[in-house]
Amino acid sequence: MSDQINSGGGSEQFNKVKEYLAELGYAIVSEDPGEEIMVINDEEASIADMILDCEETILIIEQVIFKVNQGSEQLYKRLLQLNRDFIHGAFVLDDEGGLVLYRDTIQLENLDLNELEASINSLGLFLAEHSVEIIEMAKS
Repeated sequence: MSDQINSGGGSEQFNKVKEYLAELGYAIVSEDPGEEIMVINDEEASIADMILDCEETILIIEQVIFKVNQGSEQLYKRLLQLNRDFIHGAFVLDDEGGLVLYRDTIQLENLDLNELEASINSLGLFLAEHSVEIIEMAKS
């Protein structure tokens, strides 16, 4: 795997992810080639400020789902149960425990278009099935 910087800025892996996103029709709303981070939006697919971060050998995909107002054992238990319904990725908490995030990690070395598409689509498919429950969780 080569981490050399090319003329477009960012590593070859970063640029490969950018090309895949363009091929999939996602517009990058912001990017930082130096940090190898991109942000995409697609309202129809339930993507809102989804972050794609190329970190050495892995691609980290994250999106904030909701802020935890009052965490409870019942809330955390239900989030863990819902993780079973994800095709790719899972719910996680941020370092402070105040945000519920969708997160997936993918090896960059053998990343292909289908794998990236499946990971991004996983959140939309999940939310299509569980949106009412997730909205209720966010309200509490």
